Amino acid sequence: VIIYDNCCIKNCFIGNNSEIQAGVILGSNGFGFAIEKDNFENFTHIGKVIIGNNVKIGSNSTIARGSLEDTIVGNNVRIDNQVHIAHNVQIGDNCLIAGQSGIAGSTILGKNIMIGGQVGISGHLNIGDNVKIAAKSGVIKDIKKNSTVGGYPAMNIIDWHRSTIKLKKSND
Repeated sequence: VIIYDNCCIKNCFIGNNSEIQAGVILGSNGFGFAIEKDNFENFTHIGKVIIGNNVKIGSNSTIARGSLEDTIVGNNVRIDNQVHIAHNVQIGDNCLIAGQSGIAGSTILGKNIMIGGQVGISGHLNIGDNVKIAAKSGVIKDIKKNSTVGGYPAMNIIDWHRSTIKLKKSND
């Protein structure tokens, strides 16, 4: 494992042949709290971050520890710079996540997923195997395996392109 400068790593297991670029935060507490009247009560996260083998994590990315269960990154995953992965997220093997993307808590990603830059994925979703998500998309519902989606809200990529063209023509 290679770990570059200024990383903060705790509550974490890192598999073999992995690389953690500068400024990465692994195993910090997630965004978890309960609302009590006019007060926010934080709760202690007790999960870990489990990083598989042959994983590359880009500079200034953050992966939060699980609240009750572990946050898991599978084998052969590539995470670009400035990516946020929230508590309890599970990422399958062979996934690619481009820069400035964020995955909210308890979302499950299957295997062989490609996520473009600046994608936002809501929490508690299931993203199937072999899914491709176009850059700047907003995912707010589950995505079936072998799908390619784009836009906000994310939809079938061909439908999104058609609606974009139709909107452009109506504004001309």
